Amino acid sequence: MDLGIAGRRAAVAASSAGLGFAAARALADDGVQVAICGRDADRLAAAAERIDGAVAIAADVSTPEGATAFVEQATEALGGLDILVPNAGGPPAGNFTATAFELYRPALEQNLLSTVAMCTAAVPGLRAQGWGRIIAITSVSVRQPMDNLILSNTARAGVTSFLKTLATEIAPDGVTVNSVQPGTHATDRMRQLNSGSDDFSRVAAGIPVRQVGRPEDFGAVVAFLCSDQARFVTGAALQVDGGAYRGLQ
Repeated sequence: MDLGIAGRRAAVAASSAGLGFAAARALADDGVQVAICGRDADRLAAAAERIDGAVAIAADVSTPEGATAFVEQATEALGGLDILVPNAGGPPAGNFTATAFELYRPALEQNLLSTVAMCTAAVPGLRAQGWGRIIAITSVSVRQPMDNLILSNTARAGVTSFLKTLATEIAPDGVTVNSVQPGTHATDRMRQLNSGSDDFSRVAAGIPVRQVGRPEDFGAVVAFLCSDQARFVTGAALQVDGGAYRGLQ
């Protein structure tokens, strides 16, 4: 399927690995000019070599300042911006009892305020040109909070509310805003939460499709939501989790 986005320009945050990388490569495969970022220079360079025409920008989007700088540098490098994919690594694991109050602020900066900052930097230009796509990578924990991930659950619920509000406000300007909520995918983050193991069989047993997700399939969903065919989809929060979430809403 021709997604109608060849020649568009995208900034994909936290994209040197994992789901961010998968989203960036899926967009590039559909002809989008992509700017990627990461904190580790070697891993960023290696990622850029695997994505056709990618622009690599060293940036730490875990703070609002770093997130803003990434969007500004990507816009300059690409000569403009059409697509923004806000994303950031997850905060430390822990439950309420084990999580100190002081850890909430950096978690909110990393997984809520960084997205607000990226949108603040990108939205004026998207509105002015009358076309734009914002697809944020969040988590299925927004619908069903995950045990031992209280920081992520809290921050990502907040960013989902922000995105829904933003979607309504800027829809008349030709800019759609959606989020994609991954379940368990075979990424470094999931390996970390799985005690460093690549064996996801126990986790897969609890997923209706009986397997964990492939990052490239997740990337394809992000690319579709950026497409011309998805122009009537905005304000959506789509779970991509193999059916793990069982609720009706």
